[in-house]
Amino acid sequence: MTFAAVVLAGYLLGSCPWGYWLVRLFRHEDVRLVGSGNIGATNVWRAYGRTLGLPVIALDVLKSFVPALIGVLAVSHVCGIVAGAAAMLGHWRPLFLRFAKGGKMVASAGGVFFAVAPLVAVVASGIWCVFFLATRYVSVASIAATLSLPALAAALGYPPAVIAFSGFAAAGVLVLHRGNLRRLRAGTENRARLRRTVRSSA
Repeated sequence: MTFAAVVLAGYLLGSCPWGYWLVRLFRHEDVRLVGSGNIGATNVWRAYGRTLGLPVIALDVLKSFVPALIGVLAVSHVCGIVAGAAAMLGHWRPLFLRFAKGGKMVASAGGVFFAVAPLVAVVASGIWCVFFLATRYVSVASIAATLSLPALAAALGYPPAVIAFSGFAAAGVLVLHRGNLRRLRAGTENRARLRRTVRSSA
């Protein structure tokens, strides 16, 4: 299995818009017309509850975890990182939605780190949980966890390629959350609820 083939497979798997597909399949609606219009798990959970939200989270993690792990095991650690990055790009601009806006890469970034730097993934997941429980803002938890990635990778002794990728992932997630940052400053960001509520902007 070649480096290029694994990276291409990563992009194709990352392009699978599970939030869009599952809502279409089970609710016969376009999730892009609901709430924030995002196809990611947060908007799906907020609009349709955990019955669809949980599967979307799992599938969005797996679609980057699988190619990254295959890259690590079959080719090289660097191949796993690049394949995971390709999956994240596919999640952001999915081929199967004609490169329209996709998700914000948080779950897909998590999948990559569980494959290429599992200790970083575990600690960052803990940081996400702490910030979420303290604030009930998914955006705050996501930003805090991803911004911690480069420092965690360096502190835990991972190679330069992982540290560099951590910086890329943190920057990408931060840029995609700029709308959330504006709403946080304005005091209009929605706090998450574990049960389905009325549909509103994410």
